[in-house]
Amino acid sequence: MELKDKVLLALDEIRPFLAADGGDIALVDIVEERIVKVQLQGACAGCSVNQMTLKSGVEMTIKKHAPQIEEVINLEI
Repeated sequence: MELKDKVLLALDEIRPFLAADGGDIALVDIVEERIVKVQLQGACAGCSVNQMTLKSGVEMTIKKHAPQIEEVINLEI
């Protein structure tokens, strides 16, 4: 399975949790197969806890599927 497919699988896994709060997430880019750039959307975009969501939820889930990923960055809208 390609890295992008693994990352998309991880995002699909976390998407229902974000949707429950009125949000979503989109993959923007994968840089040098180490850094994933995402964009939190909807209610998650302006949420005060989005950094916690990003690190504890999104980054952890992506690393579970793709251990070579070192960091996940949210690009503000």
